Amino acid sequence: MMSAHPIGSSMVGTEVAVLLDTFRRLIRRKANANLRRLIEKTHAADLALLFRYFNEPEKSFVFTLIRESGEATGELLSELDESIISELLSPLEPADVASMLSDMGSDDMADILNLLEDEKAQAILETLQRKESEEIEELMAYADDSAGGIMSLDVFSLSESTKAMDAITAIQSSEKAEMVFYLYVTDEASHLTGVVSLRDLVTAPASAELKGLMERDVVHVTPDTDQEEVAKLVSKYNLLAIPVVEKDRTLLGIVTVDDVVDVIREEATEDFLQMAGIGKDREILMKSTFDNVKLRLPWLFASWIGGTIAAYVIGVFEPVLQSVIALAAFIPVIIGMGGNVGTQSSTIIVRGFATGRLQLSKIGSVIWKEIRVGLILGVFYGILLGAVAMLKFIDAPPELGLVVGLAICVSMIIATSIGTLVPIVLRKLDVDPAIASGPFVTTAIDVFGILAYFLIAISFISSI
Repeated sequence: MMSAHPIGSSMVGTEVAVLLDTFRRLIRRKANANLRRLIEKTHAADLALLFRYFNEPEKSFVFTLIRESGEATGELLSELDESIISELLSPLEPADVASMLSDMGSDDMADILNLLEDEKAQAILETLQRKESEEIEELMAYADDSAGGIMSLDVFSLSESTKAMDAITAIQSSEKAEMVFYLYVTDEASHLTGVVSLRDLVTAPASAELKGLMERDVVHVTPDTDQEEVAKLVSKYNLLAIPVVEKDRTLLGIVTVDDVVDVIREEATEDFLQMAGIGKDREILMKSTFDNVKLRLPWLFASWIGGTIAAYVIGVFEPVLQSVIALAAFIPVIIGMGGNVGTQSSTIIVRGFATGRLQLSKIGSVIWKEIRVGLILGVFYGILLGAVAMLKFIDAPPELGLVVGLAICVSMIIATSIGTLVPIVLRKLDVDPAIASGPFVTTAIDVFGILAYFLIAISFISSI
């Protein structure tokens, strides 16, 4: 059994390298007995981290040793990256996989089976007991990113008429309940009617019935609730678990805080990837070179189109550049500054939506605020850049400093406006606003920034 005291519970840097080197030396020597002892002393989460660095033969060798031990295989699988799980389980017989998953919760089993091919998953289900198989199939029917997809069916509940002492005895004898920090109370038809905290339960008179102790206003979700909304509710109300009920309040299961932590991490990772224009595959680092190219190619197409349009705009204003060649020197600065401030604005809006701190009903004040921010930043950097232009290009037209300064100011106002408005529009269209901080925003800012730059130059420089 894997120890509850991991080697380096927060393994980073040299600690990972040392443990990885130790494993590899023992693997090369075929020191199986020493490897088994090391595996027993290493926490499943730390082992999962090492599997990211193992090559394929090393993964197979260590995983075989863990399987042969007959213990904690399910614990390791629940910590591994999805691509590694699929790689390790795909070659195995269905009966062997079913045996490894037997000590896992039904929700974790469903998650793992969803990673495998349909035929393989069905073959594994057929080897399980009928009741267990039906539970897993029920969970697999829900969308992966819904409350039903991440809930556990191992929920502890008792009837309203149960006395406090009997409830405590029932909790003590329960072995499979996923979460006993809360005691959910149901009526005779299994409808959720309330919840009792353990603190209230143990301090109540022994003969008190649960219906007199329970809190009737229970925060709950339905199976179709998006997992991001579930995470927001758990965070907002500081819950350790949240019940999942049907529309008639029939209690189905619970989503526990450990699953919510995973959801928050997954959603944050997806947001960051989308803001960088890389899609939303959380395991992109584990993909092959070709798979990385396939994932990133479509997102970069927007940048390519935008760059082509920007080049066309510059070509249209080629006579302007020929008249005042110094204008070309400041194109990278105007594009770069506009892109940066626009990305800042869109990131603020996206995170505001994600954390629930920004509501569409109050969006007008936010837009106006970001425009003012762009104006102030533009004036500040416009003065600096205008001064640089006048000092650097003394022989250029005297209006150059004014043109460059005004252009950077206008560019920043445009950038903050685009960076703010695009996520808002996408949100209204029910499209994930995280994609707004990627190539779409920066490309639009580049095109409009360059266009504004040359139009200002034409308006103010008399020699053009």
